[in-house]
Amino acid sequence: MNMWSRHVRWLSTSVATNRKNNMGWWDHVQPAPKDPITSVTQAFLSDPTPLKLNLGVGAYRDDKGKPVTLECVRRAAEKISGCEILESTKATTKSKFVQDCVKLAYGNDSSVVREDRFAGVPALSGTGACRLFAEFQRRFYPDSQMFLPMPTWSNHHDIWRDSQVCTRTYHYYDPGTKGLRFQALVNDIKNAPDRSFFLLHPCAHNPTGVDPNYEQWKEISHIFKIKNHFPFFDMAYQGIASGDVERDATAIRIFLEDGHLLGCAQSFSKNMGLYEHRVGCVSIVSWDDKQATAIKSQLQRIVRAMYSSSPVHGPLLVSTILNDADLKALWEEEVKVMVDRLISMRITLRQTLEELNSSSSWEHITKQVGMFYFSGLSPEEVNHLQRDFHIYMTNDGRISMAGVTRSNVDYLASAIHEVTSVNNSNCIDSKHFEFVV
Repeated sequence: MNMWSRHVRWLSTSVATNRKNNMGWWDHVQPAPKDPITSVTQAFLSDPTPLKLNLGVGAYRDDKGKPVTLECVRRAAEKISGCEILESTKATTKSKFVQDCVKLAYGNDSSVVREDRFAGVPALSGTGACRLFAEFQRRFYPDSQMFLPMPTWSNHHDIWRDSQVCTRTYHYYDPGTKGLRFQALVNDIKNAPDRSFFLLHPCAHNPTGVDPNYEQWKEISHIFKIKNHFPFFDMAYQGIASGDVERDATAIRIFLEDGHLLGCAQSFSKNMGLYEHRVGCVSIVSWDDKQATAIKSQLQRIVRAMYSSSPVHGPLLVSTILNDADLKALWEEEVKVMVDRLISMRITLRQTLEELNSSSSWEHITKQVGMFYFSGLSPEEVNHLQRDFHIYMTNDGRISMAGVTRSNVDYLASAIHEVTSVNNSNCIDSKHFEFVV
């Protein structure tokens, strides 16, 4: 055998050996559990039936079930279309964006803003904002826990778990009344160790749509003060609860008036329709500007190691809208239009169910607020809706009211009535209905 033949043989043997050895690198990796929210859309898309309904999506849709680009966003995009985003202006743009976010959350006239007692950085939407704070919490309070409402947005648990911060839950929702379990909530706040971290939804609680009223927020703030707890607000739906962006910040304003230091995650996915732009902000209120400077430097250090720098186009859109009086007024008007449609669909769904002479009470549909209706449907009933009526929602019965339209609300009501009725012999047939998906 000549030298060339021996070399080829050695090479082929080495390749085969390497292939065999390398096959073992990822054999231990198993498929991740399906995400409870994104899996709904995946199941919906794979359903070949033309008559189907996706009620899992967490972004606004118009009455035809289509995504919406707000007019204020279109005009803002036109205003910045000729702007050249230079490296030298990125820092200024992001700093201005954070200040605009803080004003929106804490109030234009807040002492936090006047005295520069805040530290903040742009984030990759609300998820990124929560993740940044969770990492900040882990670094500076490594033995702390985060108390989450029960239930809460499913991703909250994953965010703090992946940040290696232990989580606990506090009572929030009452399945019996489909409302707030206020006294149990208060007791849990009182019984938590002093100086605990709590995540709070300031408006349009996800997934329940159940919010404390003004007096209840005042009492919660008072107990936090006594216990010296740290409140972290995840505000993904400012404006979507009431149609008024100022009113929806009431809980945060109450805590600030009571002298709390606090943190806040903000997202513009829902209230500006910027879901795919991933525009968010995380901010932390401090005692003074010196402390704020130190906190900001640490947040920037975390960002640097995670993804170096956030995009600038989305924040520039938001700042353009918030700093132009006409565009801001248009935005607030469009938010009101979105919320009015959601409320209208709540009223219609409730009325339609009541007209079917259902034995159940549907009062909670219109008592809840925001993007979602927490139906109280069991996992079995949710599965029934998916299997027999091709209606998709999360397993906990959370229904996105943005997916409910005038053309499909009758079908939805009839299907819900069918699966919740006992010994109902008047079965409906999905083939007898037509609606625009």
